[in-house]
Amino acid sequence: MNFNKCERCGCFFVSDGNVCPSCAPKDNYEMSKLNNYFIENKQPITVNDLSYATGISKKNLTRFISGKNFNYKKQIEL
Repeated sequence: MNFNKCERCGCFFVSDGNVCPSCAPKDNYEMSKLNNYFIENKQPITVNDLSYATGISKKNLTRFISGKNFNYKKQIEL
């Protein structure tokens, strides 16, 4: 286990992962929302428009997109 700083809220926590236990459910919800968006919408989209369409902050979208488990990078216009 490591002493980490949460990428979402900035608090410090001891655990594996990049978000604290308080933010993990929020991340899971937003990732689910993002996956559902791409399942329903196949056209390319910018990060700004995606943030507006999903209500997910640009900061969190950028973090999700840069993650190794994000499957929709081809649909993001950078």
